[in-house]
Amino acid sequence: MKQHLHEFVRYLSDEKRLAPNTLESYERDLLQYIEYLTQQGVTALEDTNKTHIHQYLHRLRQLGRAPASLSRIMVSLRSLYQYLCRQRMLAVDPTVDLESPKPEKRLPKIMTIAEVEALLESPGTCTPPGVRDKAMLELLYATGIRVSELISLDVGDIRLELGILRCPGVGSKERNIPLGAVAVHWLSAYLESYRSQLFKSDKPETALFLNHLGTRLTRQGFWKILKRTASEAGIEQDVTPHTLRHSFAAHLLENGADIRAVQEMLGHAGLSTTQMYVQVSKPRMKDIYNQTHPRARMK
Repeated sequence: MKQHLHEFVRYLSDEKRLAPNTLESYERDLLQYIEYLTQQGVTALEDTNKTHIHQYLHRLRQLGRAPASLSRIMVSLRSLYQYLCRQRMLAVDPTVDLESPKPEKRLPKIMTIAEVEALLESPGTCTPPGVRDKAMLELLYATGIRVSELISLDVGDIRLELGILRCPGVGSKERNIPLGAVAVHWLSAYLESYRSQLFKSDKPETALFLNHLGTRLTRQGFWKILKRTASEAGIEQDVTPHTLRHSFAAHLLENGADIRAVQEMLGHAGLSTTQMYVQVSKPRMKDIYNQTHPRARMK
């Protein structure tokens, strides 16, 4: 069974060109499923049916897995069985007509503009790591890109003279995102004066953001930087890379940005994903209206 899984993951990587983090998620979910089947005495995926999947999902519910997690696992299972059918390893797809667990609809957590400003002003800018951190945070908030996209950027992806970021994106879907003046300023400072101080001449590296070893900054490395910076800024809520992405989208919509433009910048395949930010923005839009419209209040 694990051999089929390895072939499936290779297919997702080579043919579908999914991001490394997505591949890891698929492989982790499906390895756990295979381990469950093995415990039940099943030795081949060809011998599985709807009952096995129902029982597995029921077991996960008993273990307290969240609806969002169950929904993701169901996507992994569907993709695997569809692949096996296309490869003619299975005659019937057991996931057909199975309903996916519906994840709870939770509105994304966003930061206030004051919190964002405190975060962005927190890094010290007298050292190469400080300027790098400042440039990264300004870039994240200016573009709303994902952390996986941030650490994958190469120097050639930044067009400072045009104020444009070329973002390879998920599934090789490239998009061009405008950079604000502040982000351009700090990226220029980092590239012109500070990146060379992190760069190691004996280790050629095309990555835009480097760690202290002169190699590409990792996802874990950026998380540590963000957590430390948020703590130094005195922000009490849990701040993740996606918090900045959420805040980018919500703040744009609050200030009248076109939702389809926001969708394109975020790289969402459908408009429905972007629309959740409208729900987040509605209460704030009402506050802005009440504070700024000349006829909003009785005199």
